[in-house]
Amino acid sequence: MAIYYATNINKIKQNKEKLEKALKVKLSFSGKNIIIKGLPLEEFVAEKVIDAMELGFMFHQAILIADEEFVLEKIHIKDLTKRHDLSRIRARIIGTKGKTKEIIQNLSDCVICVHENTVGIIGLSENIKKAITALTALIQGKKQGKVYGFLEKERSKEKTQFGEDLGLKIKSNKKP
Repeated sequence: MAIYYATNINKIKQNKEKLEKALKVKLSFSGKNIIIKGLPLEEFVAEKVIDAMELGFMFHQAILIADEEFVLEKIHIKDLTKRHDLSRIRARIIGTKGKTKEIIQNLSDCVICVHENTVGIIGLSENIKKAITALTALIQGKKQGKVYGFLEKERSKEKTQFGEDLGLKIKSNKKP
């Protein structure tokens, strides 16, 4: 049995049945405590999924963590900057109408959620490394264009590394 303290318990209560079915655990509530009953590994995974939901991820995003290939990482903005205007830094991460966050998500193949002074990232471990590097640079003041360029360069490295072009195409002698 594991006990998890949640500040926003309503989201978990709304998805209780889905969580129990997907994670093979039983959830009960006592005040702001969530009591998780199940096998130790399932309890551990349930805690991670609940933690992700508490950060602001939707159920369908948080449940990805149940797959052992996916990981939840958190970045604490205060740990990466000396600036005191954290609302401006959060705004830089999110961008106008969420554009910056969306571009970083697309280029890194991760899901990102900003909650208070914490940035949550769900994705495959190799993709999370790229997203953390990009977000760290953004938090420390690098321009969005530089961050996008880094992610695009990493993405193109990945494509060539895994043989996107194997050189099997027949080349013609015709000039364009």
